[in-house]
Amino acid sequence: MTDTTADAQAPAADEAGRNPAAPGGARTVASAVTPALVERLARGITAGEGAELVVTAAPLTGEPLASLPQSTPADVEEAYRRARRAQQAWAALPVRRRAAVLLRFHDLLLARQDEVLDLIQAETGKTRLHAFEEVLAAASAARHYGRKAASYLRDRRRGGALPVLTHTLEGRRPKGVIGQISPWNYPLELSVSDALPAFAAGNAVVNKPDTQTALTALWARELLVEAGLPADVWQIVVGDGPVVGPAVVEHADYVSFTGSTRTGRQVAQQAAGRLVGASLELGGKNALLVLADADLDRAAEGAVRACFSSAGQLCISIERLLVHRSVADEFLARFTARTKALRLGGGLAYGADMGSLVSDRQLETVTRHVDEAVKAGATVLAGGRPRPDLGPLFYEPTVLDGVTPGMAVCTEETFGPVVSVYRFDSEDEAVEIANSTPYGLNSSVWTKDSRRGRAVAARLHTGTVNVNEAYAAAYGSVASPMGGMGDSGLGRRHGAEGILRFTEAQTVATQRLLPIGPSHGLDDERFAALLTTGLRAMKALGFR
Repeated sequence: MTDTTADAQAPAADEAGRNPAAPGGARTVASAVTPALVERLARGITAGEGAELVVTAAPLTGEPLASLPQSTPADVEEAYRRARRAQQAWAALPVRRRAAVLLRFHDLLLARQDEVLDLIQAETGKTRLHAFEEVLAAASAARHYGRKAASYLRDRRRGGALPVLTHTLEGRRPKGVIGQISPWNYPLELSVSDALPAFAAGNAVVNKPDTQTALTALWARELLVEAGLPADVWQIVVGDGPVVGPAVVEHADYVSFTGSTRTGRQVAQQAAGRLVGASLELGGKNALLVLADADLDRAAEGAVRACFSSAGQLCISIERLLVHRSVADEFLARFTARTKALRLGGGLAYGADMGSLVSDRQLETVTRHVDEAVKAGATVLAGGRPRPDLGPLFYEPTVLDGVTPGMAVCTEETFGPVVSVYRFDSEDEAVEIANSTPYGLNSSVWTKDSRRGRAVAARLHTGTVNVNEAYAAAYGSVASPMGGMGDSGLGRRHGAEGILRFTEAQTVATQRLLPIGPSHGLDDERFAALLTTGLRAMKALGFR
């Protein structure tokens, strides 16, 4: 490991070939992700014999990581055929038996987390602590839906058309086969955690993970099968997004998508054309507000987590710091000092504070946003440069001041370790700035007055708001919905909405004794008069 100060140099490898930048001289990516492991996991991909192969690279080193067979649109169609056949038997099981699979998965995941932590780090370049956040989130979702699925899905008695005479039940039926497209940045959490409630609701899933992080999703599938999920209930296809993605949407009974706003619009249009529903978690330009009465040390520490977890490649990470002018200098002194002290590292062990970016594309975007902003007059308070001495895709955690609306970093999602600073004079101004983008995914408010924090939170146009926390408090509250407003998406994961989206509501009404129509000698006029009297009586008696 090393720090990110301007004169820091990466130490050379020792005689054993270990990189001291990796805490404790940890084992390498190559030793953790072996050809035998890749071959075993790749068997879980639905792809025909002789499929074209694609080679992924390890972000930490740039070296080849895995050679994976690519699925074709015909393979996607075959995956749906298998999934539909398996789904019927799976849905016929009592919900508690399905939920028990999730609880067994929970225990297996925690017991064998080191295996998937290695995979996540190898495929994404993030630190082990940030990889552990995915284990934590996936286990929490498994526990929650394992315990609550039966309650969420149970039949519910509803008020009937005629009191006593009409018995009405609302039931929940599985959609069928869910088409799921998951991204590279949180490959465990955003594949398995969305699939779990779908499984609990009686659905099968055809999942297209990003090719870069397919091994993590394949490992999760293998573990769920070990926990008792029928193998064909979760199909995984791998391939180029513009080719395989539309095929996944084309056959789905419902679509779950996490990714960019641009691609999300395309998915929504295709799903709408087929009259199937979709939930979309998309981009963000999330803001953190430091109010005048905030605990500045606590806020600075939280802001570091908010901005630089997973090298900023987190949908709900912070890219805009809004600071009350009266405390801006004090806060920034604390925040930039902590930012400069962050340790960058790429070892498969705990210890580093921030890892690398995932791809050349992400590095190019980050570099362009920073360089263009500096050229246009922004000031670098910390960071501001790539670190090829540590690895091909490392970039220092960066703080920019003096950012103006004409700069790309002000309005476009950077999705990297870059944050811009803006000052405000009143809470009204802060809310206006925070709400000034078309996005609305996550935000954070820091104040010593919790009631005040919640009042400000209620004015922010974001699906989740964290008061005195970066992002984990809201996201980790798995009984509550999480998702975006505006260009940040549609629908919600977590809580009741997170499982009910994968179901169809069905009303079953049983009529007793008398029909809802003229009978027993009543003509139409007398029937209408009787029902009119009945409606007035029901209102007077408080019927809903």
